[in-house]
Amino acid sequence: MIALQKTGQARRLADAGSKQVLNCGSGPRSIRKLDAIFDPAAWQEIRIDLDPRVEPDFVGSMTNMRGHFRARSFDAVWSSHSLEHLHTHEIPNALAEFRRILRDDGFALISCPDLETVMTLFLERGPNCIAYHSAAGPVTPLDMMFGHASSIASGNQHMAHHSGLTAELLGGLLLRAGFAEAVTKRQNFDLWALALTDDADRDSILTNLQSAGLDMSNGSE
Repeated sequence: MIALQKTGQARRLADAGSKQVLNCGSGPRSIRKLDAIFDPAAWQEIRIDLDPRVEPDFVGSMTNMRGHFRARSFDAVWSSHSLEHLHTHEIPNALAEFRRILRDDGFALISCPDLETVMTLFLERGPNCIAYHSAAGPVTPLDMMFGHASSIASGNQHMAHHSGLTAELLGGLLLRAGFAEAVTKRQNFDLWALALTDDADRDSILTNLQSAGLDMSNGSE
């Protein structure tokens, strides 16, 4: 159970048997939605973000959540394009916090830019080629490396990127943070990582991910 519940409704949802997933670096509710594996009929989402303007349930940094959550409070952690906003030396702290707040059968699902793919595109097509279009506008290799330039220029400094991750680097950091296993997968411009605790039901989680559209079974360990 999380240490601080914001509303009576949240307590009722937890008491009704919903699993709890912490959305770390949630951003606006309309942007960084939960992965499809987190069916709202079975999962209760709790949001934490450093920016109060996005109206998270808790305002704070994922690098130190001890003031908000007890150890073994959550069944899962969801981190979508948030780690790259930390400085390199802060990432191990965040991953250690993910492990601390997870129950012994919990898991973390992480996505971030795949630095290897982005750098390859940078070298092959140049820094300002349009890789894809997002809700915020065109995205270039420079945007994926350093943060979406037009969003930062408009005053959203939280969009700046301060680090980059590869499959090998992220997998190693997760193991050093105390996870029993880390499975990574490169897909398009994204790097995905599934971090499993000691008692996590690996096969069931992988099956549920595949049903939700993310096949991690052929990822690297």
